[in-house]
Amino acid sequence: MSGMTEVSSLTGRLLVATPALADPNFDRAVVLLLDHDEEGSLGVVLNRPTPVDVNDILEGWGDLAGEPGVVFQGGPVSLDSALGVAVVPGGATGEAAPLGWRRVHGAIGLVDLEAPPELLASALGSLRIFAGYAGWGPGQLEDELVDGAWYVVESEPGDVSCPVPERLWREVLRRQRGELAMVATYPDDPSLN
Repeated sequence: MSGMTEVSSLTGRLLVATPALADPNFDRAVVLLLDHDEEGSLGVVLNRPTPVDVNDILEGWGDLAGEPGVVFQGGPVSLDSALGVAVVPGGATGEAAPLGWRRVHGAIGLVDLEAPPELLASALGSLRIFAGYAGWGPGQLEDELVDGAWYVVESEPGDVSCPVPERLWREVLRRQRGELAMVATYPDDPSLN
């Protein structure tokens, strides 16, 4: 496992963009890592809603999507593909996991969007649909972490379904301990400070 540390996988954790991150794709982004191993990393940006209703692109899934019921831009890669991320209360595993849902971390998992929505309707606590994703090749995310581009923090199931996604960056930082909580007060435009 080249490049992996004792905390080998960051799957299920959040990457919170630092104010120093210059990439406009990730300005004040909160990324939920869905996969992280020696082959690379994949996640979705939780706080980039689009104006597109879920029902406009995935019939039947809109009724299960949390507010706002729109598609989110999950990242700059494969914008023509959709990923469903859902919370199943209790984080069912094994045979208790609903058909069409695969656990990623805790109560958070991926939804098979090819499955009939009614198959999952009674099991899902919340659902978000993402167009595209954020991806990193082997060692790329680790390099960005060393460069100070991201804070790595624990996720909470409610992060996936935050009803006001524009506030998520500040909310996630505010709940951290110590100096990291102070970053939540960083102005949108430091030049106006």
